Amino acid sequence: GFDTTSGAPIAELWDGPGISLEPVGGFAPQRGDLRLAGITNRSGVKRPFVWNPRSGERVDLDGSDLEGEIFPVDWSGDARRLLLCQFTQAVQHLYLYDLTTRTLTQLNHPSGTLDCLAGPYFGPEGEIFAQWQDAVHPSQLIALDARTGEKTRIVLTAGDVPPGHAWTSMTFPSSDGQRIQGWLGLPEGTGPFPTILHAHGGPEGVMTEMYKPDSQMWLDHGFAFLTINYRGSTTFGREFQEKIWGDLGHWEVEDLVAARHWLVQEGIAPPDAIFLTGWSYGGYLTLMGLGKWPDLWAGGMAGTAVSDWAMMYEDSADAIKGYQVALFGGTPQEKPEHYRLSSPITYAEHVKAPVLVIQGRNDTRTPARPIEVYAQTLKALGKAIEVHWYDAGHMGAGVEQDIQHFEIMLRFACRVLG
Repeated sequence: GFDTTSGAPIAELWDGPGISLEPVGGFAPQRGDLRLAGITNRSGVKRPFVWNPRSGERVDLDGSDLEGEIFPVDWSGDARRLLLCQFTQAVQHLYLYDLTTRTLTQLNHPSGTLDCLAGPYFGPEGEIFAQWQDAVHPSQLIALDARTGEKTRIVLTAGDVPPGHAWTSMTFPSSDGQRIQGWLGLPEGTGPFPTILHAHGGPEGVMTEMYKPDSQMWLDHGFAFLTINYRGSTTFGREFQEKIWGDLGHWEVEDLVAARHWLVQEGIAPPDAIFLTGWSYGGYLTLMGLGKWPDLWAGGMAGTAVSDWAMMYEDSADAIKGYQVALFGGTPQEKPEHYRLSSPITYAEHVKAPVLVIQGRNDTRTPARPIEVYAQTLKALGKAIEVHWYDAGHMGAGVEQDIQHFEIMLRFACRVLG
């Protein structure tokens, strides 16, 4: 901490080498109260603490009987309570922590996603405000009773949408026995169904129960939809997140393959009608899965994907280069074999299923040139690949463009299935 008037250091907080400390939740909202809420992952999962940089006093909040990771998201106006959000198996729960009595109270709020990383917050008149959504309701601002968590009203809604299909949380074992969590949506009727296996972007992200219009598109057209939180995802603990470091595309694809086997074993999907898909890092994993396990997929649909990490490094801004160095533990010159083994283009000759790629011409995060080379390579090998280019950057080209992309993907999958 630093004195903002003199710039002189006040105090330092450190939990040891390799341990992350993050100021999450902000300072207490009382004049002269310097307490700061944060999280540490020294236990292997992120847990909250309150620290006073002036006095050095630190309180680690008691939540040892709770599973998963816990984040402080807001202080009450009198600075006596903290609003906490627990992530356990990608499901969120809100708690109130009384800093005087050191007691924890679970709130009875609606299931779904409360956007805890952006933060619910204390409002006036004894309410808590939160952005909420679930698989069938788009994001809306709701008010909760600050004592019980019961929903009191909808403050602002995104508008009505057509009826949708609910998601269910499920888990399955990966190749090494690690339990992997995912969200499954099923269409009307009796299976098995052609199935979309989705990988989220990131990899530092987590898929919670959220409103995904494209998932509802697949479900409306008779596809099952499964999205998983593969190794590398956040909120499942430090070991789970860091498992992929230096070995990108290995454990994540192992988890996708295990999900595919689970879908077949459970009778949800036929073995010849499962499609891989995802955007950004999910697009990368789609291309990796198609090349490393070519016999398992009916096709793959990759958006804004990575096809060659070394070439991407050459074309990237310094910030992205730094990120790659952190993930791989070095540059392409220092870790050439790691970059090669983690790049989909290395496995191009093995690809059997038809490939669809949607890529931005002006993408500075996953540049265009590696995909151009990847497509040329597959075509030279006689593989079935089509690339649709759009004149925008990495993501967020607009709703109309998103709808066009969804239609391209749907038509591709239906064409592959015949």
